[in-house]
Amino acid sequence: MLVHWNFECGFCESIARELGHLDTSLQERNVQLVLLTYGDSGSNQEQVSEYGLKCPVLLINDENVPAPFANQGTPVAYLLDEQGQVAGPFASGADRVVALAQHCATREFGTLEVGKHQIQRRRLPGERPLSASRIEREGLKVGTRAPVFRLPDLQGRMVSLEEYRGRQVLLVFSDPHCRPCDELAPHLVRLHRNHSNNGLALILVGRGEREENRRKAEQHGFQFPIVLQEKWKLSKEYGIFETPVAFLIREDGVIAKEVAVGTDAILALARKGVGQSEEGSHERVA
Repeated sequence: MLVHWNFECGFCESIARELGHLDTSLQERNVQLVLLTYGDSGSNQEQVSEYGLKCPVLLINDENVPAPFANQGTPVAYLLDEQGQVAGPFASGADRVVALAQHCATREFGTLEVGKHQIQRRRLPGERPLSASRIEREGLKVGTRAPVFRLPDLQGRMVSLEEYRGRQVLLVFSDPHCRPCDELAPHLVRLHRNHSNNGLALILVGRGEREENRRKAEQHGFQFPIVLQEKWKLSKEYGIFETPVAFLIREDGVIAKEVAVGTDAILALARKGVGQSEEGSHERVA
C-alpha cells in the first residue's frame, strides 16, 4: 500500500495514529505499508516514532515526485499487488486512505474492484462523523471577522494582520510542496507588481521550514510579505486545510467574499479586490 504522505499535512496528521494501529495487521496480511514523504530524515523519524508507525518511509522532494502522485495532494494511496500492478481503487483523502488500509487489514469488505470508488472508512467506537465536528472545514463565511495573527516572516520579523487595517488584504495560504501553489506563484508576482499601490495588499502564509520557503520565494521572485504558520494552526483558525486558498479581507478586518480554492478562483477573488469584473483573462489582474 503506497501512500503519498507529508507529516506537515493536517489531514495526514489526523490519520497517522490510526495507520500506526493498522500497521501490524497489514503486515500479518502480507501487505506492506510504505509512506512517500517530504522533509528530512530526522524529523520524519521523530514523527514515525510518535505515531507508532513501523513501515518504511521513503524521502522524496519536489524534483523527484513519482509520476502517479505528481499532481496529487496528501494523503492519497494506491494498493499494488505482488507484480506491482494496481490492485484496488485510488484512495484520495484521509478517510479513503484509512478505508483502504482497513480493508487490507481485515478483508471484511470482500474484494475491492479497481473501478469502485465508494470505499468507506469504518468509524472507531465513539468517533463522530466529520459532519458532526465543530471544526470549520469549508472556510470562514462572508461577514466573519478575520482571525488576527502575528507571525514571523522569512527574515524573522513579526508581521501582524492588524498592521493592514484600512487596506484590503488578499491572504493566500500556500505550501512549498504544493504544485498548484507553484502554478499560482507568477500570477501573484504580477498581481503585487501591478496592484500593490491601489489599496490591495498581498500576504502569503507558508508552512514548513523557513529555508524551503525562502528558496521558493527566491525562485518565484516574491516581493510581498511571506509569514510562516506552525503546521496548520492558522489554517485551522480560518477553517480550511487546503492549499492554495485565499481570503479577501475588507479594510475593517471582515471577510469580504467566500474562500477561493485553486488558481482560477483565487485570481477571480483578486479581481474583485481590485474592483475589476469577474470576466476576462488572468492577465487583467496578474
